[in-house]
Amino acid sequence: MLVASNRGPVSYTVGSDGELSSRRGGGGLVSGLSAIGPDTDAVWVCAALGDGDREAVRRADGGLLPAEDTGGQRVRMLDIDAEVYADAYNGIANSALWFVHHMMYQTPLEPVFDAEFRRQWDAYRAYNQAFAQALAEEAAPGAAVLIQDYHLALAPRMLRKLRPDLRIGHFSHTPWAPPDYFRLLPDDIAAELLTGILGADRAAFLTRRWADAFTDCCHAVLGPGIPSGTEIGVHGLGADAEFLRERAHRADVDERMAVLREQIGEGRRSIVRVDRTELSKNIVRGLLAYRRLLEDHPEWRARVVHVAFAYPSRQDLALYRSYMDEVRRVAEEINSEYGTEGWTPVLLHLDDDFARSLAAYRLADVALVNPIRDGMNLVAKEVPVVSDEGVALVLSREAGAYEELSEHAITVNPYDVVGTAEALHEALTLPDPARAERSKHLSDAATALPPTKWFLDQLNALRG
Repeated sequence: MLVASNRGPVSYTVGSDGELSSRRGGGGLVSGLSAIGPDTDAVWVCAALGDGDREAVRRADGGLLPAEDTGGQRVRMLDIDAEVYADAYNGIANSALWFVHHMMYQTPLEPVFDAEFRRQWDAYRAYNQAFAQALAEEAAPGAAVLIQDYHLALAPRMLRKLRPDLRIGHFSHTPWAPPDYFRLLPDDIAAELLTGILGADRAAFLTRRWADAFTDCCHAVLGPGIPSGTEIGVHGLGADAEFLRERAHRADVDERMAVLREQIGEGRRSIVRVDRTELSKNIVRGLLAYRRLLEDHPEWRARVVHVAFAYPSRQDLALYRSYMDEVRRVAEEINSEYGTEGWTPVLLHLDDDFARSLAAYRLADVALVNPIRDGMNLVAKEVPVVSDEGVALVLSREAGAYEELSEHAITVNPYDVVGTAEALHEALTLPDPARAERSKHLSDAATALPPTKWFLDQLNALRG
């Protein structure tokens, strides 16, 4: 079997002495692939993301990375031309497909699908073709191939032409846009994306909502029915409870908890959010809702702190840098308006620290997860799993996790700042027993589909 994804399970950096150092990644795919066992003949195909990765590929035997760097997995990393990669990844995947599926365009001004877009689309094709070629070369007869996400939407059809003997699956980790929005794309490109995925034997999604949207787009763009006979599947992804609970009780997390408790102040409640500073995560409206809470419910002033971790994302794109600046500006504005000598209303951290995130999970009274649109959102599932005393979850109805968690969360329209402020007030005023009971139900739901089950269910369905 083979797995294909843009980001692989390992990344490299080159030291000042020219030596390579490797760092293992985490996430559902890494956990899932480990579930099939070290003796399985599996290959993970991924892209070289930076100079360190490209140097590792140059030193590797046929692009296969040293087993000691990859936890024993066979990993083939592709050194795709840097300009082609940038056009495919930033120009198309992150600046067009991501915006379509998350419905984030300011349509009076964007998108503009001009000649430059078409040039970048050619790079996206070339990027997908490189993956298809590598998979075709690596796959044994009749192998199962699991292709991941919107970066590789064209690869299933390309691989099918090269290797019709393979069992091919595609999994989308993002939402899928409804037809009216998906058809912002030029007609030929919308059709190419759909037929690319329909080259797979099986196309799978995180929720039924996203799967139905894909099917609706096929009907609207390509005509009635799924022309290839592709099976449509749904596989929700849950939290890796065993890993999270063990990692959350190491010494470095305890140290960070002590620091956070001191920063929050004794006797105060905490509203915690942990996100990448990604436009769809809706961090600014979350801050505005917190400000509205302090305005409408002055009894919470000096009694609650918003612990907001907004870690850098896609800072090579100007729009994302501007968004991070706005997050910082609004947080500083709230602190200036409401803060006192002994109380800082917003604790904003912009530097990534996983141990500190887990510390915040453990001590959170309220978790705020309010994306404007999200394929799943694992933070909503991770916080209840790790929480020490139980947590109230304020959850956007536009997160994929809503399907599984809404019964025991306080749900919000992510655009409604006043409504979100009232939801925060409701969450803060929940009696401790009610909060603990909700948190237990949330944790049970969050761990029902661990990464290993998510991965193996896909593999077994494809092979079946």
